[in-house]
Amino acid sequence: MGSNSEDEKLELDSDLKRWMRDVAGEVKNFGSHLFCVNQHMNKDRKSIEKGSVTQARLNTRKKKPAAQNAEQFKFVLVATVFSCAFPKGHGGKELWSFSSENLNSDYSIIRGQQVLGLVENQSDWYLGNLWKNHRPWPALGRGYNTGVILLLLDKLRKMKWEQMWRLTAERELMSMLSTSLADQDIFNAVIKQNPFLVYQLPCFWNVQLSDHTRSEQCYRDVSDLKVIHWNSPKKLRVKNKHVEFFRNLYLTFLEYDGNLLRRELFGCPSEADINSENLQKQLSELDEDDLCYEFRRERFTVHRTHLYFLHYEYEPASDNTDVTLVAQLSMDRLQMLEAICKHWEGPISLALYLSDAEAQQFLRYAQGSEVLMSRHNVGYHIVYKEGQFYPVNLLRNVAMKHISTPYMFLSDIDFLPMYGLYEYLRKSVIQLDLANTKKALIVPAFETLRYRLSFPKSKAELLSMLDMGTLFTFRYHVWTKGHAPTNFAKWRTATTPYRVEWEADFEPYVVVRKDCPEYDRRFVGFGWNKVAHIMELDAQEYEFTVLPNAYMIHMPHAPSFDITKFRSNKQYRICLKTLKEEFQQDMSRHYGFAALKYLTAENNS
Repeated sequence: MGSNSEDEKLELDSDLKRWMRDVAGEVKNFGSHLFCVNQHMNKDRKSIEKGSVTQARLNTRKKKPAAQNAEQFKFVLVATVFSCAFPKGHGGKELWSFSSENLNSDYSIIRGQQVLGLVENQSDWYLGNLWKNHRPWPALGRGYNTGVILLLLDKLRKMKWEQMWRLTAERELMSMLSTSLADQDIFNAVIKQNPFLVYQLPCFWNVQLSDHTRSEQCYRDVSDLKVIHWNSPKKLRVKNKHVEFFRNLYLTFLEYDGNLLRRELFGCPSEADINSENLQKQLSELDEDDLCYEFRRERFTVHRTHLYFLHYEYEPASDNTDVTLVAQLSMDRLQMLEAICKHWEGPISLALYLSDAEAQQFLRYAQGSEVLMSRHNVGYHIVYKEGQFYPVNLLRNVAMKHISTPYMFLSDIDFLPMYGLYEYLRKSVIQLDLANTKKALIVPAFETLRYRLSFPKSKAELLSMLDMGTLFTFRYHVWTKGHAPTNFAKWRTATTPYRVEWEADFEPYVVVRKDCPEYDRRFVGFGWNKVAHIMELDAQEYEFTVLPNAYMIHMPHAPSFDITKFRSNKQYRICLKTLKEEFQQDMSRHYGFAALKYLTAENNS
């Protein structure tokens, strides 16, 4: 925590307020398997994961307006866990009540200098008898488990806690050299020297499910359980008398529909949320009798989002030429992930549209894949399902916002980039001075109707396959206008980049700077989602430049549910047409006279 200077104290206060703001809502963190619920169910969840361990600092307060200073927060519950779950719907809230009633009201339980509320460790670890020459850090008796901690903040500050734990850690490290159980060893060493600091919480607030623990003594039946804690590296494979029951309970929570937890509970008052109020106002302004109401409503839907669902670790290249591949997908396209990773060695940002149960299926799928587990430069961002439409442009925006490179390749999950495209694009952004010009570099798109394809390793091979009818220009037989401006005839013989002009319904796949416009959220499901984005780029005077030695190939798949709805539902098509017209009107208002060409082009197409 640093020294006890006034600046660092203010920084600590700011951190505390930020921690509390980040978790002032329901938190359902699948990446580290933390499930906690408090009374602010109607706010968006915040992912506060970093690495594989989550530190969720959840505050307990009296019912009053938000404090202006972190000093006013009397108690903080710190749950630093590898896996935990509240088996009862209001488990977390009960602990808030316990701390408020027993610790905050009249200090009848916390006495003197007690500042830490902890549950006794339920294994023999700190007794030092687990194996020959076992030498744990010093602890008071069985020691204490730091999976759940209550901290009395004002007293901790006054007793200079940051200096106390640092001095203890430095002294013990001279002989112990390293910790075995991270922060828990340090807490216990401090308590060993200062036993007056700790108040022992009832053991059912941290039922520890490691091998051969005494946890069974903490409960008589399920109603006694408050928090279960998988505190062993073996997680669900521990040897415990009731492990099957706890495992089933835990897995049920993982697949629980988190959207239900966002709804405000009756009888559970919560503070006013300005964002929620604004959203309700926007929704109230929509006409529910409008036949396109559901389309319009989707634009305002706030989806739960879990950023960096799996471990992500990547530093962009120092030469500022790095490019991230951006795409979105649902459960039925998972099979494309390994192939894309084999074709593209650079960073990838993916937005996945999944239910809570599907998120767990994806986790198991990824953990079972050597290809995916070997890649740490792929950011997986889960957007949880809600509503009846596939929010394709919202997903693209989520993936775009979380890239760490100066450039991005806006692709789709059904395409495989040519081998070596990553390095080719990095050279192209230098050659075409993308850093200082508004260009959109076009990667020509092709397709195959064959599920098994000998992927062309060069442009010459690709041209040969085009001539033989093994490959085709993308959507030439159903939507020629979408890619015709790329001018494939010219591309066949081109050796240098060439410029093309925007035309109606143009929707190429492009490489752009990360500051390019977002996709328009009004377009959901099938139709016009990319067309509108390319139109916006043209309106902002981007220059479309075709790369002569780049290509990507669309792989065959069953039709999506949304394209099936588009083809079979007349009202769907009518609403899409209405949204197109409204988008063009918005373009005219925003870009003025220059945008009239889009209306003219649409009328002539």
